[in-house]
Amino acid sequence: MQQAIPYKSWVPLYTTTTNPLTRPPPALTLSRTTANDNEQFLKGSKNMVSMVQENAIIVFARRGCCMSHVVKRLLLGLGVNPPIYEIDEEDEISVLQELEMIVNKIVGGGNDNVKKVQLPGVFIGGKLFGGLDRLMATHISGELVPILKEAGALWL
Repeated sequence: MQQAIPYKSWVPLYTTTTNPLTRPPPALTLSRTTANDNEQFLKGSKNMVSMVQENAIIVFARRGCCMSHVVKRLLLGLGVNPPIYEIDEEDEISVLQELEMIVNKIVGGGNDNVKKVQLPGVFIGGKLFGGLDRLMATHISGELVPILKEAGALWL
């Protein structure tokens, strides 16, 4: 009889070992005292940074979420085939913290300029665009297609 192989969609990027699946990740700290600490934190997450910056559009969503399904169907209906990064429930907090650090690093944030990422999170052109509400609002107003064309996600 065959056994199922456990599937994990997100492997923490902050491990100190070369094989991250053999040892649990160290505890994450949220101390943002200096810019140097942020640089050290972001060095471990270059994979997430490159995913956001190299794709014209990318969607970060909870696995099985109905709102992420609506985002995907809307974008597919417009002719965009976005990569969907599905997040398991137990990894959600870590991924959100990492995305917030990426967004606030791109914004260049001070403490008054901190942006929160909510799922499903849509990044267009390497920047946080918003969630389902912003995507639907810009689609209804007719502004979404030009934004997607400008980012290179739509060629028509």
